[in-house]
Amino acid sequence: MKLFGTAGIRMKYPADLTPETALRIGNAVGRLKLSSKAYIVHDTRTTSPLISLLIGAGLMSSGIGVFLGGIAPTPVAAYEARKEKAIGVSVTASHNPPDYNGVKLYDVEGYEFTRDLESRIEEMVDYPCYNDWNNVGALLEVRNVLRDYYDDLFNFIGEVKAKWKPIIVIDCANGSAYNVSPSIIRDLGAIPFTFNCNPDGFFPARTPEPRRDVLEEMLSTYSSINPAVIFAHDGDADRVAVLDPVKGFIRQDRLLAFYAKKILESRKGHVVVSIDTGFVVDEVVYEHGGSLERYMLGKTHERVKELGLKHVVMAGEPWKLIHTSWGPWVDGVLQVALLTKAILEWGKPISKLLDDEKIPDYPWDRRSYFLEPFSIRDIVFKELVEEVEHLLGEPLRVIEIDGYRFEYKDYSWILIRKSGTEPKIRIYVEAREKSRLREITEKTEDTLIKITKKHGGKVVEVTIG
Repeated sequence: MKLFGTAGIRMKYPADLTPETALRIGNAVGRLKLSSKAYIVHDTRTTSPLISLLIGAGLMSSGIGVFLGGIAPTPVAAYEARKEKAIGVSVTASHNPPDYNGVKLYDVEGYEFTRDLESRIEEMVDYPCYNDWNNVGALLEVRNVLRDYYDDLFNFIGEVKAKWKPIIVIDCANGSAYNVSPSIIRDLGAIPFTFNCNPDGFFPARTPEPRRDVLEEMLSTYSSINPAVIFAHDGDADRVAVLDPVKGFIRQDRLLAFYAKKILESRKGHVVVSIDTGFVVDEVVYEHGGSLERYMLGKTHERVKELGLKHVVMAGEPWKLIHTSWGPWVDGVLQVALLTKAILEWGKPISKLLDDEKIPDYPWDRRSYFLEPFSIRDIVFKELVEEVEHLLGEPLRVIEIDGYRFEYKDYSWILIRKSGTEPKIRIYVEAREKSRLREITEKTEDTLIKITKKHGGKVVEVTIG
């Protein structure tokens, strides 16, 4: 049974993720025998308490002791897994719509499950095996599951030598960071101004995906209080988007380059980034004495695990950061803390900070195309790749790690890939000149629409950012 996508399991409830499937997932995870105990947290979706109990029951049915932590950001599951040498479980569908749910899983070192472990679960899930009555796991409720995570994160950030006390907007998307990120901003010394920080699994104010098009629609509201920066989480807070109150959405690659610069200034080493990141990261990493490689989207943690925490100083994807000195997991709350500290100590808003740090800002575009019927997606993708290979000039290099990335001599590039969690084709573009960016984007989009129509389909939605 195929369960896992780019990052964990995400399915519609109850059409695809049924109660029985959740129970069987828990049973299969327990039968891996990675640990005798598991810590479960969940996001604010209406189905998350139910799925938590079902996965917990499945784990218990295979002899695993289960600790229920309630609502908490996904990074807490990874943190507890490493701290307690346990299986970490976050019940969440991340940034997907409210009718979806799923799970992200962590091993006893705090790494998200590798593809090998995911495959083993998929092999076992249709064939559950339940322990006898005298060998089932216990169930305990954990109070204050956030306390140690919060305290350790605060200590990791270290002393803040603030030059001012700015207002910082934090939009938690009605998700699981509702009481964590505002607190870390306040305790570091800024003034948090909260949006959508009441837990609500219907996500009434905005979609939990912190895309550019979603957030910039709200920019005038965010900016009305003149903040130094605007942070916007997804539903489970393993990612964060950042906006400047005047300039709007800040490209995630610039933030990855900023993190890399700060880390490499104190610790030289290797940086792993996903295939959809731009050349700004390369420039900053090489300038500051690091090395860099690209890896599959959603799987950079696997490469970190292969190479070891001693050899990798940072891994990153758009919206996501793995700071290996903190832990081997993606952590959006950590990003909020790091950027808040930098803004406090720099005494300037986020855009001024990035400019002063000389982090380049190249023209870019990210688009997702929702096709109907879904059955034509694979053939449209195949033909689009074949067309683009010669549509935009002869590429200097083609990378086929995850989709197809065509790189050109003018430092422009395009990545075409299929979404691992939704029925979409995604296109990522960067160029040094806006005219070249427009040429690549328009030609590729026109070609995609033409191919889709040829196969009797249509593009029903285009999302940006």
